[in-house]
Amino acid sequence: MASLSKQEQDIDLSTHPVPPDARMGKLSLTMAWWAVCSAMFYIVVGASLALAYGARNAIIGMLLSVVCYGVINAVISRFAVRSGLSVALFSRLLFGRLGASLATLIFFSTAIYYAVFEGSVIAVALNHLYPSLSYPLAALLVVLYSVPLIFGSVQNWLDKFNGVLLPFYLFGLLAAVALSISEYGYQPQWLDFGPVEPSATGWWDCFTAYMGVWVLMMFTFDYARFGKPEDARYHGRWNFGMPFYLVTFLLNGVAGIYLAASMPREGELSEVTVVMAILQLMGIWGLLFVWVTQTRINTANYYLATVNMQAFFGDLCQLRQSRVVWALVVGALVYGLMLADVFSWLLKALAWQGIFVVAWVAVALAHILSHAAANPDAGHELPAFSARGLVAWCGASMLGLGLLQVGEPTVASFSAPLSFLVAFGTYWFMAVGKHQAALKSGAV
Repeated sequence: MASLSKQEQDIDLSTHPVPPDARMGKLSLTMAWWAVCSAMFYIVVGASLALAYGARNAIIGMLLSVVCYGVINAVISRFAVRSGLSVALFSRLLFGRLGASLATLIFFSTAIYYAVFEGSVIAVALNHLYPSLSYPLAALLVVLYSVPLIFGSVQNWLDKFNGVLLPFYLFGLLAAVALSISEYGYQPQWLDFGPVEPSATGWWDCFTAYMGVWVLMMFTFDYARFGKPEDARYHGRWNFGMPFYLVTFLLNGVAGIYLAASMPREGELSEVTVVMAILQLMGIWGLLFVWVTQTRINTANYYLATVNMQAFFGDLCQLRQSRVVWALVVGALVYGLMLADVFSWLLKALAWQGIFVVAWVAVALAHILSHAAANPDAGHELPAFSARGLVAWCGASMLGLGLLQVGEPTVASFSAPLSFLVAFGTYWFMAVGKHQAALKSGAV
């Protein structure tokens, strides 16, 4: 087991910017970050969208998402590299010392939910291949090996661990498609997978569906801050940019569509049914592929859940415990949720939190692009609450949640985009207006 780095022993990175001597090289940060690209979730979401709206609409939605994610993360990652701030620290600039706690609460709870989903996939696979190993015991084994993986630092452990597993993930994905073709023959009609007459606006529904995982932009922020300033252009353009999402969304999604169109399955399409089909096709090698994909993504889920839980309770309750302690707490919560029958509730919670995350991204972009971000280290005397940020964030989120609850699918599909536009516009005009007032008064 890797120990904490010297920098992380001396400095609590949940409450301080990453110092220059703790920054990572290009390749190391790339290997650590690209753990996020491998998850059964991305394979299933591509197939599910194709089933609902048509394969072509799903692919168009993926391509639009690749561009959108790439552009936004180019801005976010460069700022995070320059400032060394985490989501928790940056949110203090946006919402105040205590107002930022809502951001870290949403962030760590979302990361925990994803850890539950991805961990459950491994547990189900273990239980399926080895029925004598009950699901509760399999889930416990998954948590017991997952928690120690994040005891080491991003700089000295997670980059190497995920770098070693990356080729196995890529080979496994290719092997799954190749074996499917070998077993069932090539299916040329896979691009017609889905409804007989797909909706003309299905591409929009697929695009907005991917807005539900904009939490990846918060992931980006907390990873990009470990980059070196001289590598900011590389990280913005390549590491956190469109090439990453071409693999994460397009490659995984297209593979998912093809597998769903060619492989027999029982019941509704879900992560579990896809895993069962892969295990039936690949046997023990399928289990290895599932373990690689889920373990890689869960190093990010557990790590980000831990550091943001640490920041949340440190800011709000003044509970200053080590990252190891909070990692154990995260593991206990993940295990409890893996045993509870709460998946329908978790899916609804993720949909609601997705609106808050989209609005957070909008406020973050408006701050970075406005004069308010001219000096990210300024403002040591921060207020407990910042009305400008909270009004923009919470107002836009309430609008989005209201549209989400209307029940009309067309209206609901605009909930996230309108939340983004309202949050960005509100914060931008308030920030620029304050700056212009300061100029007139001679304060700037």
